[in-house]
Amino acid sequence: MNYLLKKHTIAFFILFLFISNFFISCKSQKEFVSLETTRNKAITPTKKVKNIILLVGDGMGLSQVSASQFYNKNASNFNRFPVIGLIKTSSSSDLITDSAASATAFASGIKTYNGALGVNTDSLAVKTIVEEISKIGISTGIISTSSIVHATPAAFYTHTKKRSMYEDIAAQLVSSDIDFFAGGGINYFNDRKDKRDLILELEKNGFSIDLEMLPNTTKPTVSKKQGYLLAPDAMPKMVDGRGDFLSNATHLAIESLSTNEEGFFLMVEGSQIDWGGHDNDAAYLISELIDFDNTIGVALDFAKLNGETLVIVTADHETGGFTLAEDNGDYNKIKPVFSTGGHSATMIPVFAKGPNSEDFGGIYENTAIYNKMKTLFFENNNN
Repeated sequence: MNYLLKKHTIAFFILFLFISNFFISCKSQKEFVSLETTRNKAITPTKKVKNIILLVGDGMGLSQVSASQFYNKNASNFNRFPVIGLIKTSSSSDLITDSAASATAFASGIKTYNGALGVNTDSLAVKTIVEEISKIGISTGIISTSSIVHATPAAFYTHTKKRSMYEDIAAQLVSSDIDFFAGGGINYFNDRKDKRDLILELEKNGFSIDLEMLPNTTKPTVSKKQGYLLAPDAMPKMVDGRGDFLSNATHLAIESLSTNEEGFFLMVEGSQIDWGGHDNDAAYLISELIDFDNTIGVALDFAKLNGETLVIVTADHETGGFTLAEDNGDYNKIKPVFSTGGHSATMIPVFAKGPNSEDFGGIYENTAIYNKMKTLFFENNNN
C-alpha cells in the first residue's frame, strides 16, 4: 500500500514538473518575442519633421470647434487628430489677449502687450520664426481670409509697435523673408499715402503678383516667390460668396513651397471666425468655421502622403463667449448663444498630427508653440 502511494506521488510530482516547465517555457518564449518586438520598434526609424503647417482659427474656442460636429454636412477633420493640448493665452498687458499679442507669441515666442506685432514690451524688435528658419533654407508662406497686413499674418513678418499701422506693415512684407502669400489688402500696397507702389517693389524683389485670382496650379515657369492680393481690404465672407479661396490657396501654397528640399513653414489663418464672434452672428461664425475645417483637410491629406509634415491647428483666443446651448429647454435642439462681443480668457485647444505631434499634448503657454516648432526645424536641419 505504501509502495503504491509512493509510486503515485513520484509520478504526480514528475507530471507537475513537466507541466510547470512547459508553461515557464511558453511564457519565456512569449516574453522573448515581446522583447524582440519592442526592440524592433525601438530601432525602427521615425521620420523627422521637415515641414510644419500651422493653421490658426482666429477666435476659435472649443465651442466653435464643437460646432463643426453639429453643423458640418461632412465628417469634421478635427476628428483626425490623435493629439490634443490646451494653451493659455494671456498677454503681458492683459488677462485677455488680442490677436496681435497672441500671434506674436506664436511667431516669436514672447509675451507682449496687446496691439504689438513682432516687438517686446519695450517695443523693440524680436526675431520671428520666419526670419530664423529662412536662414537655414526653409521656405515660408502665409495665407489669410483677412487682409495680409492684419494682425495674425503680419506677426510672422513685421515688427510694429501698433497693429493698426497697416501701410508700414505692408512695406515690411516687401523686404521680408516670406516666399508665398495670399489674402486681401491691395489698397495697402498700391493706394498709399506715401504714393509708393509696393506691387512694383514686390515684383522687383522676385515676386509674381496676381491681383485677380488664384491659378489652378503652380506653373513651372512661375517665379519661386508668389503673392496673391485678391481684395481691396479683407476677403469677402463665406456667406457672401468667397468660395474655396482658403482651401485652394492652401493647396497652391503647399504645391509651391514643397518643392524646396530643405522644407517649408506655412501659416494659414481662418480670420473671420473671429469676426463672426465679434458680430454675435452664429451663421457667419459657423460658415467660416466649416471653411476652416475643410482647409484643415487639405493640410492633413498632404501630410498623410508626405510623411514628414507636422500639422498643428490652434487659435489665438476665443471670441464671443460662444456656447452651444439648449433651445428653450429642448435638449434635442441646439441654440448658439454669445456672452460678449469681445474676446474671452478661456484656454484654447491645440490639435496636432504628424512626426513629433506628441510634443503638443498637455497644458502650456501659447509661446511654447513657437519654441516647439523652432526646436523641430533646427533639430532636423542639424542632423
